[in-house]
Amino acid sequence: MRVLVTGGTGFVGQALCPSLAAAGHEPVVLTRQASPRPPAGAASAVARLEALDPATFDAVINLAGAPIGEGRWTDARKRLLLKSRVETTRRVVEWMGRAKAAGPRSLISASAVGYYGEQGDRPITEETRPAAGFTHDLCAAWEREAEKAGQFGPRVCLMRIGVVLDRDGGALAKMLPAFRLGAGGPLGSGRHYFPWIHRADVVAVCQWLLENRQARGAYNVSAPTPVTNAEFTRALGRALRRPAVLPVPQAALKLLFGEMSQLLLVSDRMLPKRLLEEGFRFRYADLDVALASIFS
Repeated sequence: MRVLVTGGTGFVGQALCPSLAAAGHEPVVLTRQASPRPPAGAASAVARLEALDPATFDAVINLAGAPIGEGRWTDARKRLLLKSRVETTRRVVEWMGRAKAAGPRSLISASAVGYYGEQGDRPITEETRPAAGFTHDLCAAWEREAEKAGQFGPRVCLMRIGVVLDRDGGALAKMLPAFRLGAGGPLGSGRHYFPWIHRADVVAVCQWLLENRQARGAYNVSAPTPVTNAEFTRALGRALRRPAVLPVPQAALKLLFGEMSQLLLVSDRMLPKRLLEEGFRFRYADLDVALASIFS
């Protein structure tokens, strides 16, 4: 399949494009870079969506969005987070609609665990009712734009992605300096749940949803074994052979990061119910195995 990948130069996209190419697909990357260079595995990269004919594509994987964990959530930052997701998705859906009968038959669009908001200790499935808050509002608006593609006939899959782990980016790369110095530890009480997933499994889910024509609707994209923040901290310490016992008080996190600190303290015990029921198999379901593969 010829696949348009938005956000293909990002943390997940950089790993996805080679995987798609290895499977015989032709990924074309849409990027904000002024002079785009295709990442590894991509057939080409473009900066202008209008330069592409939607009738020549079979599917879209939509990963675009400004990093949510970069900087405090000022009003300006919130507008950027919303615009980079909602407006990009709106443009992609309108572009898909230009092809009418031809063109992409599938839209695989990113969302995030933030859709659910604070959920405490209870397990979260795709049917769980969300809690109000900025992250829910952001993800819900993002998903609504993606779902509009269904009016043209394509099937739409929404990936509510957890915390993606790999050593060269994302949340883990931000944690490593402190942990390698032996200064890592649980955040706040450490009792809140941490919905992690290995980057290789996110890539595999993207490809599985692309190739499984029966798949549609929302999917929780996280490992089937969520852990608390304290459990994750201990596992990361074991993987790095470093102590991980210095807690960071909740009050300090709120002082440092403001409203954005909720990303570090919210509890989401998310389970990939639909993926498991429909036959997807995780390569890294165990956190210790996942971290061992990352640091081997």
